[in-house]
Amino acid sequence: MQNDNIRAALYMMAGSSAFATNDTFLKLMSTELGIFQIFVLRGIAVSAVFAVMVWQARVVFADLTRRDMNFLLVRSAAEAFAAFFFFNALFNMPLASVTAILQVVPLAVALAAFLVLKEPLGWRRLSAILIGFFGVMLIVQPGTETFTTASVNALACVAMVTLRDLSTRMMAVQVPSSLVALTTALGVTLFGVMGSAFETWVMPSALSWLWLAGTVVFACLGYYLIILAMRVGEMSFVAPFRYAALLAALLLGWFVLNEWPDTLTLIGSAIVVATGVFTLYRERQLRLRAARSPT
Repeated sequence: MQNDNIRAALYMMAGSSAFATNDTFLKLMSTELGIFQIFVLRGIAVSAVFAVMVWQARVVFADLTRRDMNFLLVRSAAEAFAAFFFFNALFNMPLASVTAILQVVPLAVALAAFLVLKEPLGWRRLSAILIGFFGVMLIVQPGTETFTTASVNALACVAMVTLRDLSTRMMAVQVPSSLVALTTALGVTLFGVMGSAFETWVMPSALSWLWLAGTVVFACLGYYLIILAMRVGEMSFVAPFRYAALLAALLLGWFVLNEWPDTLTLIGSAIVVATGVFTLYRERQLRLRAARSPT
């Protein structure tokens, strides 16, 4: 299991960094295209990529149980709403600030895994989670002019991503990751098609097509690697490695978008990351203690 956790951690770091790169391309596109048009254009391309992977693996829906089909539907719906809330936050906040708020996801997932999946969670890690949520409050700064609708959208995205990751974990291990990714991409695309009925479409420029290609490549990498991460390792162990996205977002926001978060956001982010590292440390200590146990 330890080797599985290490492998899953590498998947998570790579996938999270890929999503940060994808987010940068999305923000570059937002000045020209609407949210739902981006949903549809990107969704069609991403779905096509995963459809090819599913076809090559000869995966069929008939092999799935009704329970797994239900989890696929829940995951797709959660991803669609997460994307909607995230896009609204991303297009109205600095990239690093949005990413910083989303860093509470590992803590939220660990808490949800404890409540729903009954995964072990001692008082020390539970305390760390509560401190981490305090860090999030420093980032969103409720009651100030910094706290806007975009902040609420980012928090709503956290809730949807937590639901998405839980449903992924609760599927049977035999469900192919490519099929999980395909159904999720199709769900987001369908959501975009419905929403685009209320949005005016425009012809993308050559540069927007380039950004779109970048989102497809890095979204596919992000989807697939994170699905692998959540299914290979223990959720409470793997989740904190999402923090790699924050470093990637800080660098991309600085060099590409000319953005930099304020001091409270940086402090809150540091608290969230520190509590995540502590939960990782406690997890390792508990595993070592169990390994030394005479039983």
